[in-house]
Amino acid sequence: MRHPSLIPLSHDHHHGLALALRCRKQALGQIKPVGVQGLEEMAKEVRDFYSKNLERHFQAEEEVLFPIISSCVPEGRQMLEDLIEEHKQIREQVGRLEEKESLAKMLFDLGALLERHIRREERELFPIFEDRVAAADAGRVRKEIETILGTRNPKSDI
Repeated sequence: MRHPSLIPLSHDHHHGLALALRCRKQALGQIKPVGVQGLEEMAKEVRDFYSKNLERHFQAEEEVLFPIISSCVPEGRQMLEDLIEEHKQIREQVGRLEEKESLAKMLFDLGALLERHIRREERELFPIFEDRVAAADAGRVRKEIETILGTRNPKSDI
């Protein structure tokens, strides 16, 4: 079970992993429609997912989660820098999906990167948070993450 503070991010991760798998399968011609039409539809799906989910997800991680982990676990800073660099790479790759050339390769590579990134956060980063962040800090993190993601219920603060 995930710490309640991380559940909204894990929920996004679940959807991100499914998208990553569809990207790779579409790139390999394993999902219909195959060919250019399927690739273009998948590229649009990825761009939509990015604008509706990943932008805020990355913001919540970079502005809330990563700083608290950095302050509590100084030895984790290199991993955080790596994750921020992967966010940058994902942003760049999503931006290039407007291009028509090598769309299959771009989707496959983006799917692979997204899966590696999510699995690292779930398997390495989140356990650090759960083990090392104080309960009071975790509660604050939860509220801030939910506010950024737009999932916070103000009535729950009463």
